[in-house]
Amino acid sequence: MIEVEVAYATPERQEIVIVSLAAGASVAEAISASGLRRKFPELGMGELAVGLFAKPCQMDQVLAPGDRVEIYRPLLNDPKDARRQRAKTNKRG
Repeated sequence: MIEVEVAYATPERQEIVIVSLAAGASVAEAISASGLRRKFPELGMGELAVGLFAKPCQMDQVLAPGDRVEIYRPLLNDPKDARRQRAKTNKRG
């Protein structure tokens, strides 16, 4: 058995769940075991953007003991577009 953390955050709160899994378990299995999809309905049942220690990975990535699985929220605005809009607004100012 291995223990890993599964983390998800909204602007209002952060949730970290420690789960025990069989050796060779995947990111998808850790997320399922965490119960975070039930706590956060916005995660839905589709594919999620995920990572290990802030590095993007796939749902079938095999986990090692102590890994931290992070579930990422979708971006509401493209960062490049937001910068352009701020620059445009500041030039008028």
